[in-house]
Amino acid sequence: MIEAGDPGRSMTRQYATFHVGELFLGIEVEKVQEVMRHQEMTDIPLAPPAIRGLINLRGQIVVAVDTRRSLGLPSSESEVLARNIIIRSDDGGVSLLVDDIGDVLDVPLKAFAPVPENMPAARRELIEGVYNLNDRLLLVLDTKRLLASASS
Repeated sequence: MIEAGDPGRSMTRQYATFHVGELFLGIEVEKVQEVMRHQEMTDIPLAPPAIRGLINLRGQIVVAVDTRRSLGLPSSESEVLARNIIIRSDDGGVSLLVDDIGDVLDVPLKAFAPVPENMPAARRELIEGVYNLNDRLLLVLDTKRLLASASS
């Protein structure tokens, strides 16, 4: 772990990683409030398709966003229940429903690249860029755009 005063700090960035379908995604660690197992949800009548419901998080009501729908992926056929990544937004906490939780990764800034042109347009709009890691691509999720698209 790099210390805050370390000049090498600017050479890497930390991401909380997770899987949605075959996609390996990340969010900057500073944006993540907590990671949780599946939580019971209350449906919201007439909500946009990407809004799955409401979660009671220790007395705080949190909107749950289906990242599969937001990214244009089909519903999961797995019996495994979605996990929750609670992120901080301007309006409070929001839960992103994901298939599986990964690790926190330190990635070198020099590995950052723009979003590939061959990515589907709807998905490309929600990705800030990619990190080319040794064995896979880490797609950086733009949480502000994701929340804006889920609400419409």
